Amino acid sequence: MRTSILTSVTSALLLTSSLAYADGTTLNIGMASADAGKLDPHVATTTPDKGLLHWMFNGLVRIKPGQASPAFIEADLAESWTASEDGLVWTFQLRQGVDCHGEFGELDANDVVFSLNRAANKETSGFANDFKAVSSIEATGEYEVKITLSEPVPSLLGLLVPYHGGNIVCQDAVEALGDQFQRRPIGTGPFMFAEYQPQQYVKLVANEDYFRGAPKIKEIYYRYIPSDASRDLAFQSGEIDMIYGKQDQTWVERIRQVPDTTVTVMEPGEMSVIHLNMTMPPLDNKLVRQAVAHAIDRSAMVQFKGEAVTRGAVSPVPEGYLGFTDDVMVYDHDVEKSKALLAEAGFPDGVTLKTIHTTLPGMLTTIEAVQALLKQANINLEIEPVEHATFHQRIREDASQVVHYSAARFPIADVYLTQFYHSGSIVSTPTAITNFSHCAVADKEIEAARVEQNPDEQMLLWAQAQQKITEEVCSVPIYQNLQLWAWKDSLDLGVEVKGSLNLSPPITELASFTN
Repeated sequence: MRTSILTSVTSALLLTSSLAYADGTTLNIGMASADAGKLDPHVATTTPDKGLLHWMFNGLVRIKPGQASPAFIEADLAESWTASEDGLVWTFQLRQGVDCHGEFGELDANDVVFSLNRAANKETSGFANDFKAVSSIEATGEYEVKITLSEPVPSLLGLLVPYHGGNIVCQDAVEALGDQFQRRPIGTGPFMFAEYQPQQYVKLVANEDYFRGAPKIKEIYYRYIPSDASRDLAFQSGEIDMIYGKQDQTWVERIRQVPDTTVTVMEPGEMSVIHLNMTMPPLDNKLVRQAVAHAIDRSAMVQFKGEAVTRGAVSPVPEGYLGFTDDVMVYDHDVEKSKALLAEAGFPDGVTLKTIHTTLPGMLTTIEAVQALLKQANINLEIEPVEHATFHQRIREDASQVVHYSAARFPIADVYLTQFYHSGSIVSTPTAITNFSHCAVADKEIEAARVEQNPDEQMLLWAQAQQKITEEVCSVPIYQNLQLWAWKDSLDLGVEVKGSLNLSPPITELASFTN
């Protein structure tokens, strides 16, 4: 039965593909990655994968296409919702008539319960810790779901947008495909998975039964082109219609000169951070960590990338997030002070640090610039470059002294602080997420802020957490990279694009070619 379903889906996708070429409704996208990672939305963490999945999945709610702020949350798979006065019980009324891709049937409350329980399970999700306060998820009707919390969650709706654990999967598809689901994702979004060619592309086709209407674009080729030069040439020659940009200002200035081209600098910024593993000598010495912080010239890094596309960073929480404060200790660039701190720590001749690092061009140029700055202070940073998926695997095995990580999260301080700086998120532990530094100095403040109902007190607790983390030098924030994309003017996305939480432009049922 399952084989028959999958065969029928494949046949339908091939027919759709040939019609798309005939109608001139094929969208080619160039992405700065060598290959796909994991295409299961509950484990996908990389920027290229999150962007691709964004076009295939829905959440109970969503952020209005073209925006990145939680101020623009609106209905998606849920038509409406209510919350109890104490904020502990949330009830969602689902849309009827929403079909899973292929022949996996109508999505109902049981699918949502299965999906959210899957997202909350550390065995099947990389975002399980986000759901720690969820006591139960129940289907209280065919199209009604009740979520009960053990404590109030300030950003609950943010957990339910189609981003990370909020992506809703279809139970029958997950169970039918098993391990294949990581390479054949099935959702309810405007586009459906069709084909994966390793190190070449992922192909999507239009979901003609999409509940908001059939997409005008009929197929998408998401092409993996890691070379910035090759990607640019393919865009300028017309081989691709949309391009993920090189993360520096010179790229923006150059691509804006290409005729009939739209260049967009999107929110939110991915914050580049140097995480220092405080359990590995010599970084277990706070003086050495302070020396690293004083050796990095943030203003030079912003100039290196370009002021129009980059923001300097000083706090563990990115600027623009609810709860952000810049009232933290600032480690000014001071090479001599850095050398003096190393000498005080017992390293008058300097130290050598090692980092496992991705080969993604934008990130690699950043760590090479940091390497040059550290060298001036007698800090030798040895870089071991590896493919991006291997990079994510190795750093989660706690294999690197220094981790350069670039990330955006749902823009509330709790999410960033919990995932990167709470002891429960330390890598290589049962509850691991992305705490590469082994930081544990602000658990009390992070936990208290999560349940604080007074907004002013909550902001104060978040500020105190950021101050403690900065003073301990768990990490060195460098800058926020805004998202750079360009596309042909003939491509109309149907919405004004100011940002996208998933870091890719909103390609919805509204997108079309104007000629």
